[in-house]
Amino acid sequence: MENIFNDIYKNKKVLITGHTGFKGSWLSLWLTLLGAEVVGFSLSPNTEPNLFNVLNLEKHLTSIIGDIRDKDTIEKVLIQYKPDFIFHLAAQPLVRRSYQEPHLTFETNIMGTVNLLEAVRKSNFEGVIVNVTSDKCYENTGCISSFKENDPMGGYDPYSASKGASEIVTAAYRNSFFNPECYGVSHRVALASARAGNVIGGGDWSEDRLIPDIVRALFKEEEIIIRNPHAVRPWQHVMECISGYLLLGAKLYGNPIEFAEGWNFGSNENTIMTVEEILLKSLELWGSGNYKIIPENFLKEAAFLKLDISKAKEKLGWQPVYNINQSLEKTISWYKNYYFQGADMFEFTKSQIEEYTDYVTVILSGGEAVA
Repeated sequence: MENIFNDIYKNKKVLITGHTGFKGSWLSLWLTLLGAEVVGFSLSPNTEPNLFNVLNLEKHLTSIIGDIRDKDTIEKVLIQYKPDFIFHLAAQPLVRRSYQEPHLTFETNIMGTVNLLEAVRKSNFEGVIVNVTSDKCYENTGCISSFKENDPMGGYDPYSASKGASEIVTAAYRNSFFNPECYGVSHRVALASARAGNVIGGGDWSEDRLIPDIVRALFKEEEIIIRNPHAVRPWQHVMECISGYLLLGAKLYGNPIEFAEGWNFGSNENTIMTVEEILLKSLELWGSGNYKIIPENFLKEAAFLKLDISKAKEKLGWQPVYNINQSLEKTISWYKNYYFQGADMFEFTKSQIEEYTDYVTVILSGGEAVA
């Protein structure tokens, strides 16, 4: 597994903000498997159950419960632990909640980024920073073309606008304080951002997300409610984008000048499905269930979002490898093992990461693999 990232993370100290969240927990586990010393800074998990506790990750890393809006505390964490890498995932991640709590969303997603980067600036941090945002950071005019990294930032709803603003903040700090042209002269900070789309995978119990809503209803043998059945999304397994984050971090560590910019980690064409198609495939994999459509038109969400990932493919050597059926099979299998098989979910999740890295290794070497 270490060979994918050239052992870069082995024995390195890595700070993850938002480590108790869905993506943060997957990233934390993966980094511990790579031999990293992980320090997490985050609010307590906000769902029950939650992946962080299911995997018992507190035994495998240093977990600090705190709020990214608290600039003094995050600065103290950087000074105390002196990480080599920072992956910034702490955020308010839900579109619907951003309509209900716009102030919280803007404060967390924008000022949280400012607080982290100010702490970096004041603590004399030297190392790699990857700010994880979202495909929704782009100004979406409704066209069907894929977004490239140099497209304008924007956002109709509070969540999307906050992610666009987080990208602008990141670019401003990179230009003003951590300019790649001045690396090794006035600073030693390599700062990049990473944008991914709709992710699925085992262990997500967030509200108002399609797969968690489906799984909750199926487990309770309740009717599934969907509100936007014809919305088209490029879906990807969480391991796909996290492999991109890790590869970007490794590349930045080796070449802090060339890779300090924004990157898309989306999916291939074979992952695009409507919400209703995802639902039907999930029911097939689960083996039962029914649903009904209740449209909600008062919240605007983009009808189509697609990232152009050619830059990551060409310059990083990264590519997604799972099609939508593989991603869904891995996801539903995770939940069925959790709910019905009594599996050791740390070991099961570890095995999914190991299977994925083996699969990537074969694909990238030009061979054929069976996921």
